[in-house]
Amino acid sequence: MSYKDASHLPPEQQFWYNTYTRTVEQGAQSDYRQLIGPYASREEAQHALERAAQRNEEWEDSNARWAAGHQPGHHHRHG
Repeated sequence: MSYKDASHLPPEQQFWYNTYTRTVEQGAQSDYRQLIGPYASREEAQHALERAAQRNEEWEDSNARWAAGHQPGHHHRHG
């Protein structure tokens, strides 16, 4: 699923995933600390946790690759 940036949409046309109630809200109705978004559609908001988990996994993989290349005694040659 391709995520579309919804920050440019009017607030009433934005969808948010509420991590506390595990429901989708049209327009931010709850405390922003409980919300993930904004999303351009209800469907995108429903997949917010899946997307967050995927991003976390990608970041962990990237960090592991970076750390592996920066171990003590491991030198990079530039040039």
